[in-house]
Amino acid sequence: MTATDQPFSEEGLHRQTARRKLTELLGKETIVGLHKRSDLQGWYAVISVWAVVALAMATIVWAQSQPLWMAIPIIAVAITVIAGRQLGMAILMHEASHRSLFNNVWLNDNLTNWLCGHPIFLEIHKYRKHHFIHHAKTGTDEDNDYSLIRGLPTTRASLIRKFTRDCLGMTGVKALFGMVLMNAGVLKWTVASDTEKLPRNGRSNWDYVKTFFQQAWPTLLTNFTLFALLSALGQPQLFLAWIIAYLMPYYLFIRIRALAEHAMTEQCPDMLKNTRSTKAGFLARAFVAPFHVNYHIEHHALAAISFWQLPKLHKLLREKDAVPELPSYWSVLKLVSSRTS
Repeated sequence: MTATDQPFSEEGLHRQTARRKLTELLGKETIVGLHKRSDLQGWYAVISVWAVVALAMATIVWAQSQPLWMAIPIIAVAITVIAGRQLGMAILMHEASHRSLFNNVWLNDNLTNWLCGHPIFLEIHKYRKHHFIHHAKTGTDEDNDYSLIRGLPTTRASLIRKFTRDCLGMTGVKALFGMVLMNAGVLKWTVASDTEKLPRNGRSNWDYVKTFFQQAWPTLLTNFTLFALLSALGQPQLFLAWIIAYLMPYYLFIRIRALAEHAMTEQCPDMLKNTRSTKAGFLARAFVAPFHVNYHIEHHALAAISFWQLPKLHKLLREKDAVPELPSYWSVLKLVSSRTS
């Protein structure tokens, strides 16, 4: 039994009732069909995300031979594209945490971990444990991701300051430092904004160092491998582009995604009210909504279905008038920054 199926909690009972209503609305056969998974789709997703990273890096190499006035904007766009695909890796790891990216369990838990999780400082088993609590407690104060959307709406100036910190890398450096402390066992592991210091329990500083390397070696290894590969190709500077993408636009995209999914929705157990789906055009899909993550109501309604099934589920629910018309990301940002003082 997963954390999303807790029968003895009020939230669990409410969600079970909601899923029964969803089955009555769509039919059991349709629900079963939506849970079909595909190794082919999973392989395509993982390969495509790295293919775009490779293309963006090739573009940077080409831009370096161009005049400076032309090279700078091209390189900036390429780095932004890499950050969008880093978010894509995070989304694919999220899919695999639900074991819905591949039909094969080993591919979900191992291949995705190495090719999508570790390169961006994430680990699927830690994330799965954290994320299932989010699904079980969405819309309540016990949601472990609630800190990402607490205190909204804010002012437009405040939101701009947050975005500026993201773009300057301040958020990324802080998050990276936090990741080091979490891997060392100083802080409890989380992907949210709240931090919790763990008791020392007699551990020495050397114990913390050993714990860090025991926990972080897959991330260190995957990033060193990427650096070594780029160096072997004669382009070690491209690893700097990878790091800049991670520290700067990546965290901007994560913030926008978090705001779109749950900010200023109702604090209640109803997944149709405590979650938001958002309209995503080409640019949104490239940067903040890869792999149909914008269909977030649909994901919370049937968390185990694959990302490529989400548009179909949305279409079915819209035909039944069960979900609202999708707002744009721009309209959500205006909503969350609507406080005047």
